[in-house]
Amino acid sequence: MLCGGMRQTLPELLAGRIAAGTVKPDPQQAAVLARLEPLRLWLETQSQRRPGRLSGLFAKAPVVPKGLYLWGGVGRGKSMLMDMFAAATDIPRKRRVHFHAFMQEAHRAIHAARQRGVEDPLTPFAEEIIAEVRLLAFDEMQITDITDAMLVGRLFEKLFAAGVVIVTTSNRPPEDLYKNGLNRALFLPFIDLLRVHMDVVELESAEDYRQHRLEGAQVYFHPAGRSAGAINAIWQDLTYGSEVGPLRLAVNGRQVELPRYANGAARATFWELCARPLGAADYLALAGAVRVLILEDIPQLSASNYNEAKRFVTLIDALYEAHVRLICSAADVPEHLYIEGEGSFEFARTASRLREMQSADWARGAAQTPPDRG
Repeated sequence: MLCGGMRQTLPELLAGRIAAGTVKPDPQQAAVLARLEPLRLWLETQSQRRPGRLSGLFAKAPVVPKGLYLWGGVGRGKSMLMDMFAAATDIPRKRRVHFHAFMQEAHRAIHAARQRGVEDPLTPFAEEIIAEVRLLAFDEMQITDITDAMLVGRLFEKLFAAGVVIVTTSNRPPEDLYKNGLNRALFLPFIDLLRVHMDVVELESAEDYRQHRLEGAQVYFHPAGRSAGAINAIWQDLTYGSEVGPLRLAVNGRQVELPRYANGAARATFWELCARPLGAADYLALAGAVRVLILEDIPQLSASNYNEAKRFVTLIDALYEAHVRLICSAADVPEHLYIEGEGSFEFARTASRLREMQSADWARGAAQTPPDRG
């Protein structure tokens, strides 16, 4: 962070990563960080300001600069840029969170407030966020249902009014959020609100860096025990310095946790996802929240682990339909994973899908098909 005794600017941090070979030069990415640098400096200046008694009484509240709504195609480096900005902004009151997880948190808080008989159950949650953060950084903003569409407008209005700075990434411009959704006319004022309080910037890089990292690479490894080094290398390449942490998805009143998540990529073992009592709704939520999944240690399947095998089939179906890129390590090739016992005949379809998901044509389709999840 220090360079000759001085704090590095965001463009300088990016230049350091380029020099280290962890990031490729991209003028569009550099331009985004140049726009974020004044916002970082403003936030740090305001955080350090300690008004005196008179200035505290009579000074006007500072004019809050606009946040940033960064949108563009998958794999362009949006999450990396946002993570760099959030990590480099040296203030205590900041939070970086996946948008889906944040909205689930909001729903839980609102439900709890209703249980307590609060007249406006959104207000306690908004006040809690306002008290805790000055900078709120969202990854992958998406609006997929009417409940979220109605909630997010009122919530953001309260946050903006309190001076919270919001930076978010999305795969869509604001005008395409909740596109063709039920009662969408009620959502349109929120789009205007975003435009007032956030600079909308498209990351126009022509290259999908995440798919580029996987292009031509081996994505199915067997036997699993010999693949740890290769899997680790892919994971490091996919996350390239982004903050790694758990992603918790609320589904039908329970939580599904992906233990490791960063920059649209998640990593879990077969047992973490298939030995738990999860169903189609859980796997659909997972497939809707990630772009790449590393699934490790798929065992030999048989009647002895029939329930786990059924869940694995459901998981692969969800990933396949959502065109999530899959990297996995397994006990054997797909066709030999489940060769005897109940369910082995039906597994042929899953084996075929596992084989197809390794192909270059399928990978190109995954890069070009934008899923309906924002």
